[in-house]
Amino acid sequence: MTITVPVLGKRDLNRALLARQMLLKRVNLPALDAIERLVGLQAQAPNSPYYGLWARLEDFRQEELSQLLQERKAVRIALMRSTIHLVSARDCLALRPWVQAVLNRGLKGSFGKLLTGLDEQELADAGRALVEEQPMTSNELGKRLSEKWPDRDPEALAAATRNSVPLVQLPPRGLWGESGQATHTSAEAWLGQTLSSEPEAEEMILRYLSAFGPASVKDMQTWSGLTGLRSEFEKLRPRLVSFQDELGNELFDLPDAPRPDADSPSPARLLGEFDNILLSHADRTRIIDDAYRNRVFTKNGIIRSVILVDGFVSGMWHLNRGSGKRAVLTIEPFKKLTSQECDELTEEGAQLLKFVAGEDEAHDIRFNY
Repeated sequence: MTITVPVLGKRDLNRALLARQMLLKRVNLPALDAIERLVGLQAQAPNSPYYGLWARLEDFRQEELSQLLQERKAVRIALMRSTIHLVSARDCLALRPWVQAVLNRGLKGSFGKLLTGLDEQELADAGRALVEEQPMTSNELGKRLSEKWPDRDPEALAAATRNSVPLVQLPPRGLWGESGQATHTSAEAWLGQTLSSEPEAEEMILRYLSAFGPASVKDMQTWSGLTGLRSEFEKLRPRLVSFQDELGNELFDLPDAPRPDADSPSPARLLGEFDNILLSHADRTRIIDDAYRNRVFTKNGIIRSVILVDGFVSGMWHLNRGSGKRAVLTIEPFKKLTSQECDELTEEGAQLLKFVAGEDEAHDIRFNY
C-alpha cells in the first residue's frame, strides 16, 4: 500500500511561517510571552528585538522590553548559532546548556590554536571571578586575563570565557535609546539562579516547530547550530505529521499547528535587522527568493531590514533621523509594486515612524527603486 505524503508549496510554507511568527496579524500578547513563543529574538543589533516585537504585537511600546531587561526578566546572551539572542530569563537558564556544543565548535574554529594547552577550567574560573566581581567589556576581560596568561592572546582568552561561562550583556546595553559597549557578568550572578539541566531535545524540537514549522531536520539544525538531530526527530515521529516540500524533502510539524491556505492575505510588514524569520531555515525560499539573498545578507554578516509584500521579502528599508526633528523612512523595493502595495507599505511605514520618532518629529516616507 502506497502512502501519499502531502506536498507543501512555497506559499503554503510561507503562510504557515507567517502565522506562527505573528506576522499575518498582530496579536495582543505581553512581550515576555511573545519572546518565549518565538524561542528568543535575534539581537546582534541592540534595537532589533524592538522592531521584531513591534511588527508582531498590538500596541507594543519600547518601555515594555526595556523594563524586562532592567528587571532581569529578559537577557541578551549568546545562544543559537553562537549569536546574541534576547530571551526570557527562564529560557536563558534552559537554552544555554543545550547549545554548549555549538559554542564549543565556534570557539575551536576561531581560537582553537591560540588556546592549545591552556587549562580550560582554570581559565573559566578566573574569568567568572572577574566578571562577577565587576561586570566588564570583552576587551577589559581579555586584558585582565592576560595579566595571568601574558603569553596568550587577550581576545582568545575573553572568547574562551564567553564559551565556558554564560555571559549576559547588562543594561544599558539593549535599552531603547541607550548606547555603549556591552558589559558582561555571568547569568547565574545576574539572575540569582543556576543553569537548568540540559532540556530534552524533544522539547526543543516541539518549540521550534511551533515557531518555525513545518520544517526539516536540516532546517532546525540551521536554526540551532546543532547537528545530529535526526534521531531525536525519529523519536518524536509518532507525535508529528509529515509533509514534503516541492523538492521532496521531508518536513515535520505539530498536528494542530496553523497551516493557513496558501492564498490567505498577508499584510505588508517592515522587519528590522537580523529578523528571526530570515535565519531559521536551511531552505529560506519560503520567505526570500534566492535572487535577493545577496542584497539582504551582506558579506560582513549584516542582515538588513526588509519589507514583506504578499508575505515575501520584496525590498529593504532604512530610517534616517537627521537634524531638525525630521525622520525619513526610505523604502527600496526590489520589484515594481502596485499602487495598493505602496499604500499598504506607506501606512505601515507611518506606524513605524510613529513608533520610533513619536508624534513630535516630522515624518517623511520615500520610495527609492
